[in-house]
Amino acid sequence: MPEIQNNVIININELSKSFKKQLVIDKLSVKLNSDDRIALIGQNGAGKTTLIRCILGQYNYEGELSVMGHNPRKDRKVILQDIGFVPQTPPPIKLTVRELISFSEKITKTPAEEFYKISDDLGLDIKQNLGKPFYKLSGGMKQKLLISFALGRKVKILLLDEPSANLDPQAREILFRHLKNYAPNTLMILSSHRMDEIADLVNRVIEMDLGKIVLDNDLNEHVKK
Repeated sequence: MPEIQNNVIININELSKSFKKQLVIDKLSVKLNSDDRIALIGQNGAGKTTLIRCILGQYNYEGELSVMGHNPRKDRKVILQDIGFVPQTPPPIKLTVRELISFSEKITKTPAEEFYKISDDLGLDIKQNLGKPFYKLSGGMKQKLLISFALGRKVKILLLDEPSANLDPQAREILFRHLKNYAPNTLMILSSHRMDEIADLVNRVIEMDLGKIVLDNDLNEHVKK
């Protein structure tokens, strides 16, 4: 089992990623710790989602990237066991809600009731929608179900890409309450355009622009001062 140095859980060094010769991540270097709760901010096209997907092992890249001591491309199945992920855009999954819950239960070894609890809290009655294909759910219903899959189990890393998108105000408030109470030793990365919404949840702010980190602000340091 690879060792994690100190409490650094993601180590990125000179990471670059291009699409059709367009440079999206530009020699980015940063260390992310197990007790970090990070607001990842920046304009559209800054590279936030691409960075998240590199961490998930979805893209090839140049440079070095270690996630929990693993190479995310070579050991993707291993790292995904300890990552909860909410994408910005729900994938067009054709499985029914029942099939998707059963699949998630098996691969994460998490009882389905844990997913039911979160979704019910968010205002989604899963049991009334078990026979529906996931892709036919409304945007808000899809988001609530994906959030329940991410938060219903205990993980070492939470990657949330615009998690409040498509949620009604009450569901957003409930989501943020769950995030505030989540295990303190879990690295949490919240990509958002609305810093005001997540300000109370984070202890570090990382701003990206044109594939680079232009600001990395440890809010704990300000508190100490």
